[in-house]
Amino acid sequence: MTGKKAKEETDSSTEEKIKSAARTIFHKKGFAATRTRDIAEEAGLNLALLNYYFRSKQKLFDLIMLESMQQFLTSMTGMFNDRETSLEKKIELLVSNYIDLLTEEPDIPLFILSELRNNPQELVSKIKVKEVLMKSYLMKQLQQAVEEGIIAPINPLHFIMNIMGLTVFPFIAKPILSHLGDLSDEDFNRLVEQRKALVPKWVKAIMAVG
Repeated sequence: MTGKKAKEETDSSTEEKIKSAARTIFHKKGFAATRTRDIAEEAGLNLALLNYYFRSKQKLFDLIMLESMQQFLTSMTGMFNDRETSLEKKIELLVSNYIDLLTEEPDIPLFILSELRNNPQELVSKIKVKEVLMKSYLMKQLQQAVEEGIIAPINPLHFIMNIMGLTVFPFIAKPILSHLGDLSDEDFNRLVEQRKALVPKWVKAIMAVG
């Protein structure tokens, strides 16, 4: 192994160790309460080395959230374009997988809101959601269902807004909902788990799926 290749592998290993540690601490403490020193300690590295790889907590947080979204969309691409899976089943899978992602990465909604406010075009270009979703076979199935009179005519953007709103908003509003219902984290997770079955029913009702 050449010295250059060994260094590249070491750099990659160290970066992944830092990202893994950061993910753990962000989940435990939240972004605001997390210090770069906490991440360095979790990773078993000194603070100077962490700063060498990632110059700020914000940059590290953004990278982790962006990677999580990209991985999610990549994992869903096959399902979106599967010609054997019905439109109804795809709605169920999309909602279920989206809720799983948000339960695992609860900071994603606030990250998206922040990025949409500060760097909207950059976020959209990086996650490539238009290429993955809007050009998918899922969208063709939606249009076909409208043409066949199976569902009422609907703008695809309304379809997306309905799913995103019904799945994402509870995570954004978690502090309020938890206060209103006296919910622990476990109670809240059970509540959103129930939405895996409920949200597809509501979306189908809105579209009048027969």
